[in-house]
Amino acid sequence: MKQDENHGFSPGDNREPEPSVSSHMAEDGREILEAEHRLPDRNEPVGEENPTPSPQGEPEDRLPPEEGKKPFDIRRELFDWSESFVTAILIIVVLFAFFVRSIGVDGSSMIDTLHDGDYLIVSNLFYDPQPGDIVVLTKKTFMTDSIVKRIIAVGGQTIDMDFETGEVWVDGELLDEPYVHEQMWKHEDMTFPATVPEGCVFVMGDNRNGSTDSRNALLGMVDERYIVGHVLFRIWPLNAFGTVD
Repeated sequence: MKQDENHGFSPGDNREPEPSVSSHMAEDGREILEAEHRLPDRNEPVGEENPTPSPQGEPEDRLPPEEGKKPFDIRRELFDWSESFVTAILIIVVLFAFFVRSIGVDGSSMIDTLHDGDYLIVSNLFYDPQPGDIVVLTKKTFMTDSIVKRIIAVGGQTIDMDFETGEVWVDGELLDEPYVHEQMWKHEDMTFPATVPEGCVFVMGDNRNGSTDSRNALLGMVDERYIVGHVLFRIWPLNAFGTVD
């Protein structure tokens, strides 16, 4: 039997091709048909059509690099720390040159509030003297070194004292002075009552019997311009660090 070369398909036929068939004659004269089935090529991919290749030389699961993250640079870190340190030092120098200063206490005229060897931070920036403030002042006609005292009265106020009872009055009001070391009995050459001139202050030490202060005419009423600064806090000793009242 003659088979068509196209195995029964006409040109342009879109049907799926059937397996090709060949024939031979058996001994009894019957024609035996054998279907020729095409086996897939073992190198041909199965089940994938047009696989998408990954970019050459780049793994598919690689994550994109983090944006904006800079590698650690020890030199840059040291430079930043040095810059911050120098800036802090300059700020401290400027503060201590123009706004604040450190003063050491010498003597016992302010015990029990302050003691010999204490170190204080004082400032006169925008300072307006007030009764009760502890101040550092310098009056060369009295003493070349700076002294630390407490303001008892300011300009325009009248101060009076009773040396038998140790009491102090300002403008007729008895002062409550818990900071005084002991009852005052020491009397200098100033006479009372006395009115403090404007622009001046009257000062005494908390250790009234161990202090030379405005009760002595050599110091007397102190011009506010002699005030170096108001005590802000104590920096030494460390166990007493803090503000001072």
